[in-house]
Amino acid sequence: MKKTLLLVICTMFLTACHPRADDIRELSKEPSYSASLSNDGTLAIIATQSQGVQCWDLIHHTLKYQWVHGDLNTGVTSTAISPNGEFVASLSRDSVVLWTIADGKSLGWWSLPSSGESVAVANNGALLIGLNDGSVMSLNAAKTALIKFLGHKERVNTVAISADGRIALTGSNDMQAILWQAQSGQPIHTWDLGSRVTKVALNDSGSLSFTNGSTNEAKIWDNASGKLLNQLEINRRQMTFSAVRFTQQDKQLLTGTPAREVILWQRNTGKPIAQWQIALTKHSQNRGAVVYSVAIRDTNKVVSISSQGLVETWQQ
Repeated sequence: MKKTLLLVICTMFLTACHPRADDIRELSKEPSYSASLSNDGTLAIIATQSQGVQCWDLIHHTLKYQWVHGDLNTGVTSTAISPNGEFVASLSRDSVVLWTIADGKSLGWWSLPSSGESVAVANNGALLIGLNDGSVMSLNAAKTALIKFLGHKERVNTVAISADGRIALTGSNDMQAILWQAQSGQPIHTWDLGSRVTKVALNDSGSLSFTNGSTNEAKIWDNASGKLLNQLEINRRQMTFSAVRFTQQDKQLLTGTPAREVILWQRNTGKPIAQWQIALTKHSQNRGAVVYSVAIRDTNKVVSISSQGLVETWQQ
């Protein structure tokens, strides 16, 4: 009877149930400043305190590459992997580097005119870099083309780029999320969220946008019309997201929070489907952890990587 009652409670209240991960791998015992998962959850990038930027094969549990970005190994604050898994971008306060997964080589290093805040990379290696001064750099190394987007008035906290490198989405302290053409800088839509924008995301095709302000509003937009499609059903005063990915042919949204949560949502209704809580390492002195990135592997496995240096996998 008790087991039956527990099952009913867990079904009704997702937030109350946090199943332990089926698999937990520790990539680094050091503090990490940023980490990213590939779209298919088979690769991980982690920026460590003193061991550089590491690229891990999560299927064979092997370290593929260990990169040094700049003179000090403590400077990388943002990382990204292209949707096709061919490129990696690492961002420090004063520079950005583009790496290739195939051979681990650097394709270029560029200094920044202002402190770097966030980076994204497309399938063709095109880069998008949000800066502290409110500007955004759209850089295509293959075409040696650089566009500086000046649509924001304050610090750009978060950036996203479509898989083909054509559509950019940026969010700023000026409370605006702006959708624009990455190759020309031409604005497409501007959404005023009423609070500073902390997280944005695009689906791979660039047809859907996700925006999250510093309050509890998480919205999904149609990029063709600019209209609001729906928003996530958040039943708390404040909820921010540190990781967002459109999954299952854009039918679902997988998110991570700075409060150790991984949540799967139904995209068209905004309702939560399932929730998990990430682990803490035994030697951790910090009882909190940030979910840096999330992904779906083999259609039914949820994967996360956190500030604890842990990669965790749950069976859906």
